[in-house]
Amino acid sequence: MNSNIKKIIVILCIALIAGAVWVSGATDYLSFSYLKAEQKNLQSLIAANYLSAAVLFFLIYVVTTALSLPGAAVLTLAAGALFGFLEGTIIVSFASTIGATLACLVSRYLLRDWVRQKFSERTKKIDKGIEREGAFYLFTLRLIPIFPFFVINLAMGLTKMKAGTFFWVSQVGMLAGTMAYVNAGTQLAQVESMSGIVSFPVLISFAVLDILPLAAKRVIEALKARKVLKPYSKPDAFDYNVVAIGAGAAGLVTSYIAAALKAKVALIERHKMGGDCLNTGCVPSKALIRSAKVIHQAKKAKDYGLRTMEVEYDFAEVMERVQDVIKKIEPHDSVERYTKLGVDCIEGEAKIVSPYEIKVDGKIITTRNIVVTTGARPFVPPIPGVDQIDYYTSDTIWNIRELPKHLVVLGGGPIGSELTQCFHRLGAQVTQIEAYDCILNREDQDVSDVICKRFMDEGINVLTNHRAERFEVDSERKFVVCNSGEEETRVEFDEILFALGRKANVSGFGLEELGVKLSERGTIEADELMRTNFPNIYTAGDVTGPYQFTHVAAHQAWYASVNALLSPFKTFKADYRVIPWCTFTDPEVARVGLNEKEAKEQGVEYRVFTYDLSDLDRAIADSSDFGFVKVLTPPKGDKILGVTIVGEHAGDLLAEFVTAMKYNLGLNKILGTIHTYPTLSEANKYAAGEWKRATAPEKLLELAEIFHRFRRGGGCGCCSVEKGSTKQCTESVERRGEVR
Repeated sequence: MNSNIKKIIVILCIALIAGAVWVSGATDYLSFSYLKAEQKNLQSLIAANYLSAAVLFFLIYVVTTALSLPGAAVLTLAAGALFGFLEGTIIVSFASTIGATLACLVSRYLLRDWVRQKFSERTKKIDKGIEREGAFYLFTLRLIPIFPFFVINLAMGLTKMKAGTFFWVSQVGMLAGTMAYVNAGTQLAQVESMSGIVSFPVLISFAVLDILPLAAKRVIEALKARKVLKPYSKPDAFDYNVVAIGAGAAGLVTSYIAAALKAKVALIERHKMGGDCLNTGCVPSKALIRSAKVIHQAKKAKDYGLRTMEVEYDFAEVMERVQDVIKKIEPHDSVERYTKLGVDCIEGEAKIVSPYEIKVDGKIITTRNIVVTTGARPFVPPIPGVDQIDYYTSDTIWNIRELPKHLVVLGGGPIGSELTQCFHRLGAQVTQIEAYDCILNREDQDVSDVICKRFMDEGINVLTNHRAERFEVDSERKFVVCNSGEEETRVEFDEILFALGRKANVSGFGLEELGVKLSERGTIEADELMRTNFPNIYTAGDVTGPYQFTHVAAHQAWYASVNALLSPFKTFKADYRVIPWCTFTDPEVARVGLNEKEAKEQGVEYRVFTYDLSDLDRAIADSSDFGFVKVLTPPKGDKILGVTIVGEHAGDLLAEFVTAMKYNLGLNKILGTIHTYPTLSEANKYAAGEWKRATAPEKLLELAEIFHRFRRGGGCGCCSVEKGSTKQCTESVERRGEVR
């Protein structure tokens, strides 16, 4: 018999049983009012036939739990009222576990294949959580019932957890809650009237139910912390409350917040304050982008009504301007500034000796908490022949002073795309090589197409679906050999830039020896409080991810710093619901929330509303009338699921949508907000207008048309024939086939 037919038969059987129970009114017997009314009769029956009654009650409980029927909580209270605390606890403990396991297995048999196929990405994350935490993950769910137990039963059926593991963990994990409920039931059995509800024993029982989840969570966290810290000697006093290792965006914000809260904090940096963002990332790249754009606009002088505009420049001077910009911003991240704020800035190599000790150039300092903010570095691929060539990365490209004749950029992500366009506009012949079928492959296809077309229109050679296989050196000529799936392509270059992502800095300063856990991505594994597997070692920024953006590093650092200082008295969970980012190509690509590609992968239903910037007055006036604003909403309503903007100043325009999503404001609110005319920001309002037009209530508008026609005195208001027309209203009605 086909497996699908078997599943349908099982579903029908379950539905018939549940339906029979419902139709028969059996669920009425699972109400507290019925049990209370029949309490004495039930107790008499149980006393006369104790064993049979216990077995029957046990079976009823198993069936109720297995079918996820309502009433399990009432049955648990009833067990205490009818059988007493000890016997009731034993009956419910085993019956609930058996029923839960059956529900788990049924869910696994009927739903797992379908769910895993439809929501593959989500189920992979759940599986990883199960593999990482194992039985302990389920145990905490059982002990801290945030979700109803029947939801946990069905959800665990979709995972790869073994049935035996599920059974014994559930048996142990639910025991405390079962005992609390059964005990409450024994007290409720003594209540004779409504006034008895407020009796001291009953209030104590229900207080236990309220306190249990919080107490269990605290106990579990304390046990885990004690276990991991037990091998290390804790100092009687500490030099610092917090020490941050790495003075990039995450380290700077961590120390800034700690100092603002009047904690004693140290910031250790072995190289330059400001990290990658200031010295080799955001700041220098944006400075270079600006210079390249000015040159490009001069070449497009005719677009602005100018006959010609010549720009003389020296590449080395352009690169020196980049360094001048860095120097101008340096004071914001300087040792002097942070020292004035109350931070002890320490220059040197840090090594974590223990969860409480850090060695800096031979000197030991002690701290209650450590925050690892060591960032990341460019990934250099192990391509055959790479050792025969010199290459640049996003860290070292700023040292170049002679413009390459032919630059190859390996990588089609944000960094590779930004620098590809920059160097081409500065006069280099540039070939961009990308292994995927499009550049900026995390974006929707229409977005990638716009940028790719712009690159090719400007004269950039873009090779997608080309994977670098090896490097060859022939005399003084250098080649990268790419495989496109059908044939090999040899691309000559005199300089090459690797832009293939970044690798977290997790080695060389004690993490390996200490046993700090890493993720599959090679980053430091952190929980929702930004803690590692050591309760007093936190992390933030590119070294942990999952988003390697400066603004996200600062965002995470706030949580790491505050949680380190206030835990366990008060903690805050990192919020990743609304993460914006921007690729600063020309045009820019800015996004927040879901795009179409991600919505499809996650099985999220959506509608798309797009406003083309070619219709925007300010864009036309600026000769930048290209690109679009694309908004995703649910099938119904104006909630914003995600926004992608392609165009001039897209990163700036995105801020309004970021705020709206953060504070749950829909498109109606944006549409009702006054936007200055003429500005690019009007595009956001017009995008909301596209949603309004597409979702306009047509029937209501038809009635409005009739109403306004009537007020004009134009006929009867029920048809399109107005007063004074040669045709009569009755003729119009007959033509439409209507009857009055």
